[in-house]
Parts: sequence; structure tokens; C-alpha cells
Amino acid sequence: MPLSTARRTGLVDQVIDQLRTLISSGEWPVGGRIPNETVLVESLGVGRNTVREAVRALAHAGLLEVRQGDGTYVRATSEVSGALRRLYGAELREVLEVRRGLEVEGARLAATRRTDDDVAELRRLLARRDACFDAGDTDDFARADTDFHLAVVGSSHNATLTELYRGLVEAVTASVATTHEAPVEIVDHGALLDLVAAGDADGAARLAGELIDRILDGLPA
Repeated sequence: MPLSTARRTGLVDQVIDQLRTLISSGEWPVGGRIPNETVLVESLGVGRNTVREAVRALAHAGLLEVRQGDGTYVRATSEVSGALRRLYGAELREVLEVRRGLEVEGARLAATRRTDDDVAELRRLLARRDACFDAGDTDDFARADTDFHLAVVGSSHNATLTELYRGLVEAVTASVATTHEAPVEIVDHGALLDLVAAGDADGAARLAGELIDRILDGLPA
């Protein structure tokens, strides 16, 4: 490989790392549009071709989505999330089955590893979820419910498990919106939070599984 090419490849890799950090840190949130090419060239101090190659690589990995005539948007926080997001066409039952596996283990670990701050955040998110349910706003409720479940999994403090679940957030939100009419009394998220807060790992895992099982049982065969 010619030296000039090697240097260029190294520079592109550096820019990819910089952009990936902006995405994974949340400075560029999922769903948001990133700065345009001119701004990136000026802020990173590199040429347009380098920026284009870096953006193209991250788009190929599933972290970015280039929309012609509109801009480039953040699609996922990591390559793992990007790969999972390609599965969003899966049928509802499959999504729920995957949710079940991740949420059961997330709840189990959360019950033994959650901090006081985690519990406080879970209570805040549960209150917001319940308020959206009472207001009858399907979209807001779906997002709030997903945020609560993501926070439960996040309270496991297992970065890999949390990232896997984060990669399914859009699919989870869609599944919640589809099944949100299930009676609230059979989907007792408050009880799940109490088990996590009490450190009951087996109880939290069992209830997390039951929540999904009850929804699955209500789906057409």
C-alpha cells in the first residue's frame, strides 16, 4: 500500500472513531441529524473526501443513515445496534420473544446491581408511563413504556446486554404501541419495579417473563 494511501486510511479511521464517539456518548442522539459536511470539515480539520468516507463507513455499519436531499441521521449507537435494527421487519411475536429473553435477564441482574439512583429513575419513568397511559396517548405511552424497560435493563449495569436491548428500542416501541390495550392490571410494572428495588432477583425475572408471556398469549395463533 502506498504511503499516501496508508496515511489517508489512518486519517479516515481517526475520523470514524471521532464520529462514533459523538454518537455513542449521546452528543449526537439517535434520530437526530448530524452537522452537514461543511461543518464537519471545519470542526474536524480534514478534507471533504475524508469526511465522506467516514460517514459512508458508519452508514454501512448501520450507525448513520444518509437521506438524499435531507441530511444524515443517527440510526444506532453501535454496530451491534445497527445490525439489530435491520431486523425490524420481523413479526410481532418474534420481537416479543426476543424482548422476553433480554428483559428477564435484565430484571434479574437489575435486582442485584441497581443503585439508589437507578431506582429513583425507574420510579420517575414509571410515573411518566402511567400518566401517558391515563391520557390515552398511544405514541407517548409506547415511548414511555420502552424507556422504563430500557432503564430496567440498564440497571443491570451490563453494557453488552443494555446495548443489545437499545438496538431493539424501535421494535420494542412498535410492539408496545401494538399491544398497549392489554388491561393495565395484568401488566403490573409497579410490581416489577418493587421487586427490583427489593433485590428479589428471581421474583423480578419471573415477573418480567410473565409480563411478556401474557401479551404473547393474547396474540392470534
